[in-house]
Amino acid sequence: QVQLVESGGGLVQPGGSLRLSCAASGSIFSIKAMGWYRQAPGKQRELVAVITSPDTINYADSVKGRFTISRANAKNTVYLEMNSLKPEDTAVYYCHTDAWGTGSGRYLRYWGQGTQVTVSS
Repeated sequence: QVQLVESGGGLVQPGGSLRLSCAASGSIFSIKAMGWYRQAPGKQRELVAVITSPDTINYADSVKGRFTISRANAKNTVYLEMNSLKPEDTAVYYCHTDAWGTGSGRYLRYWGQGTQVTVSS
């Protein structure tokens, strides 16, 4: 099985910055994509940013120019650098990966437990 562990959430003032990290572990044969979704209270989960192997990156329009996603392939880790944060960025941020775990026979989507990001003065 594949496990994802996230870190880096917290409370920040508008205009501030946070960096989220997510490490995938377990018996991983291959990773096709890693990225972040978020879900605000009363809203659907939405894509924030994703890296699709080898190096295709996509961002939600609402975060372009403010957020940067990166990946350390050797560590199966993905990062989300968030700058110029706004109150509307407040949400639970979930890491995900499309990974081929040893013995699974195909790519499956795995999710982290979520980390709270709150932007407030």
